[in-house]
Amino acid sequence: MNDTQRADKPSLAPETRIVIHGTANPADHGAASPPIYLSTTFAYAAPDVPRDFDYSRMANPTRDQLGAALADLEGGAGAVITASGMAAIDLLINGLEAGDLIVAPHDCYGGTGSLLRARAARGQIRVNFIDLDQPDAVAEALAHKPRLLLIETPSNPLMRIVDIAALADQARSVGAKVAVDNTFLTPALQNPLALGADYVIHSTTKFINGHSDVVGGAVVAGQPAEFERFRAWASLTGAIASPFDSWLTLRGVRTLFARMERQQANAHAIARFLNSHPAVAKVYYPGLECHPHYALAQRQQRGAGAMLSFELNTDAAGISRMLAALKLFTLAKSLGGVESLIAHPASMTHAEMGKELRANAGIHDNLLRLSVGMEAAVDLIADLERGLSLC
Repeated sequence: MNDTQRADKPSLAPETRIVIHGTANPADHGAASPPIYLSTTFAYAAPDVPRDFDYSRMANPTRDQLGAALADLEGGAGAVITASGMAAIDLLINGLEAGDLIVAPHDCYGGTGSLLRARAARGQIRVNFIDLDQPDAVAEALAHKPRLLLIETPSNPLMRIVDIAALADQARSVGAKVAVDNTFLTPALQNPLALGADYVIHSTTKFINGHSDVVGGAVVAGQPAEFERFRAWASLTGAIASPFDSWLTLRGVRTLFARMERQQANAHAIARFLNSHPAVAKVYYPGLECHPHYALAQRQQRGAGAMLSFELNTDAAGISRMLAALKLFTLAKSLGGVESLIAHPASMTHAEMGKELRANAGIHDNLLRLSVGMEAAVDLIADLERGLSLC
């Protein structure tokens, strides 16, 4: 049974479909591990008769296989695999006309905000940053008939949750498209297209690949025509991932469900520990019942994920002492790998926002963000306990 026949079986769970995706294909000699196609060019059958692939900037078997896998997991018509998560967001922006309005969350990832502001400063788009959890702000922003509503849920770094289905209904009423950044939860825990979104964005650098060794991104489109439009533009601009990066990501995503299950369980245990620690002022994790959007997360998601943030009852010196004492959490910007990371958003991931914008978004100097890995939870908690004792 080849890969296409397998994918046509709706009875198979997504965990099964992603593991067998691309395996035992007769065209690949029945290889159990999908091969990598590094070739930049492919032979024509005749001068005017190209085969399925002719030049790898336009299409490549390995990159297309990864795109098919992500589209299947998200329930989309197709996925364009880009060179980075930021390239995925830029591909989305490039689908707009000059002067079109984007409504974006005021607390979105720092890189996303910087890109939107940079494009707006050049007159290529207009952007309105709002709190998507405020109905009046949403209604006012949508009254200006934006072309695109960008959603990030859970948000980075405060793990705020917004109602995708409700926002999609509101956006649709004014003719706006909806894109959801699903990097934190992945299709293992959330499917925005099923909730009414038009596009899903991923930084595949993070949980999709899961091993901190590939930079990549993806735009998943709900409709075939939209997918073809994005694919054509990515081919034109060359904003595509390499075959090797695509192959590594395809290898990584095959373990996505197992990794997310373990990392999420660890994150939940850590969140409960931090929530009861005297050195911690507040924990941001949608898996805790004290989270203001706990009920929405339970309804919209299939889990709370492996990301959390917390504020400390200490000053900058106390934070420095804590970070220096950690042995298992690596101080680094990224997230989603099998190893645990810790970041200080104000000076790292969201430094470009500036102090005023961070304050407006609720990102304070005493905030730390965790990307929880696959180590033993007891060891991770002991590591945090050691650091917190010095605050």
